[in-house]
Amino acid sequence: MKRIYQITLALVFSMGVLTSCEDYLEIPPVSSFGPDYVFSNVTNATKAVAGVYAALGGDHGYGIRLSMYYPLDDDIMMGQGGNPFPDNERRDIAHYNVQPSNTQIRIPFNQLYTGVERANICIVEIPRMAMYENGTEFEKRELRRLHGEVLTLRAQFYTELIRNWGDIPAQFEPSSTQADLFKERTDRDVIYDRLLADLAQAAELLPWATASSSSERITQGVARGLRARIALYRGGYSLRLDRTMKRGANHMTFYQIARDETAAIIASGSHGLNPSFEDLFRGSILAKRREPNGEIMWDIAMTGGGSSFGDSKLGYYNGPRWNNLGNGALTVLPTFFYSFNENDQRRDVTAAPYNINQDFTIVARTLQTMVDGKFRRDWITNPVSINSTAQYFGLNWPVIRYADVLLMFAEAENEINNGPTPAAIEAFEQVRLRAFGGNAALIGSTPTSYQGFFDALVQERAFEFAGEGIRKYDLIRWNLLETKLNETKANLAAMATRTGEYANLPTTMYYEAGSTELNWLNSFYQPQPTPAPAGSASVSWVGPNINTTILTFYAVGFTPGKSELLPLHTSILDANPKLKQEYGY
Repeated sequence: MKRIYQITLALVFSMGVLTSCEDYLEIPPVSSFGPDYVFSNVTNATKAVAGVYAALGGDHGYGIRLSMYYPLDDDIMMGQGGNPFPDNERRDIAHYNVQPSNTQIRIPFNQLYTGVERANICIVEIPRMAMYENGTEFEKRELRRLHGEVLTLRAQFYTELIRNWGDIPAQFEPSSTQADLFKERTDRDVIYDRLLADLAQAAELLPWATASSSSERITQGVARGLRARIALYRGGYSLRLDRTMKRGANHMTFYQIARDETAAIIASGSHGLNPSFEDLFRGSILAKRREPNGEIMWDIAMTGGGSSFGDSKLGYYNGPRWNNLGNGALTVLPTFFYSFNENDQRRDVTAAPYNINQDFTIVARTLQTMVDGKFRRDWITNPVSINSTAQYFGLNWPVIRYADVLLMFAEAENEINNGPTPAAIEAFEQVRLRAFGGNAALIGSTPTSYQGFFDALVQERAFEFAGEGIRKYDLIRWNLLETKLNETKANLAAMATRTGEYANLPTTMYYEAGSTELNWLNSFYQPQPTPAPAGSASVSWVGPNINTTILTFYAVGFTPGKSELLPLHTSILDANPKLKQEYGY
């Protein structure tokens, strides 16, 4: 075990990146560095912590699987449909048909534990460094920051493990110190309580973000924001070992933690909303520039041009295609598109109903094949990637935004006070006002009852965070996943037959032919005109194709009391005799 410990440190120090769990076991170390060397100065310790961050990226991290396979299907988007299905792969994950042999659940699970192990090593070793207590002011400040970062990173790894696999083995010390590495499942509430304590400590160690801070590095606001998110998971519902959805005891205690942490972030003044929802993505993430308002509190750095270098497939796997390149795999549900107010500027950022021809002219997609647009390739400007044959564009994955802080604060206030306080309403309306371009006359009246405000929050979080890997886990903690999936299926069926609220929607949409921009020539909300507008091209819109392209696949395998969590991969059970299959099968 000591040798494995040294090899891990050597790789973290000399490479600073994670390839994959399989590659890690196959690559011999260039040389072997023990902890005395790696944790001998701030520079080396910083490189070790960079190796912990690196376990977040690549195909088996937030580069695609944790960001675009695992969070679907929900009531906003559908994962890749079509055949082959079942495929014992990504389609099965999205549509809740996951078998323990599924090829996509083994390596991400292992990679998250690789991150835990790397974090454990740093958490033990950094406070042991002589300069942690006796160094220069710079050394002490930097080492405390590194300590806070790895405490937060470990919390993120464990949170991802818990929300996908439930009660999982937990270890908070390096493997080299353990007499028995075959761990049983640990109750998730016990793990969450430890993470909440760790993040309280991390917040004291970390600085607040400043105008020059990088959103790729964890700050105090991130630790507090993640602590609020975990508190809401801890206080919310989840699938338990008896196959029922339950919330932990004393749930109001955890809403209070979420309220206090988000209030502290708001009071700090370190973060704010970008006035433009589009600029948040187009001008920052897709332009690869720092978001100037601090709204993107933490995004995972993706670089290198491939999975082995921790990159992401954002913009390739999802979003519009250019010249038939890219997957365009994630579908914005037609019912979600039509749930937006027509003046809500988030709709046309979130939904991209088009592809791009080789000559850069636009061809519209049908309503039932509309893709998500927050990470669209034609908005990438640094460098321009619209006509690239690459699959990796170096787009960062946002983990937490200030808008989430405001809405978590509003939710916690509503829960604690059995109705929204003026502060809760103000936080809620900050997010909503931005969505309508600052026009208060368009945002409508905010409900003032407990249930009304909660329902508005449920909807607002859908509008705000669509495509950001949050929605399914929100629905689970509210115990609304089954309800919302069933509701969405019923609404899709009604839309397919153009009945009820969907009766007057157009069956055809017309748009300007041969343009490099998508210019619609008729209304989304009225029957199509006759004759067709001059100079137009057309695309099928509301109609029965919803049945074959969406309803055939959408959440088709969902079973309550099972599908809220993933099963453990067969290889995990084979490797650890103390584990057995408890969930998701």
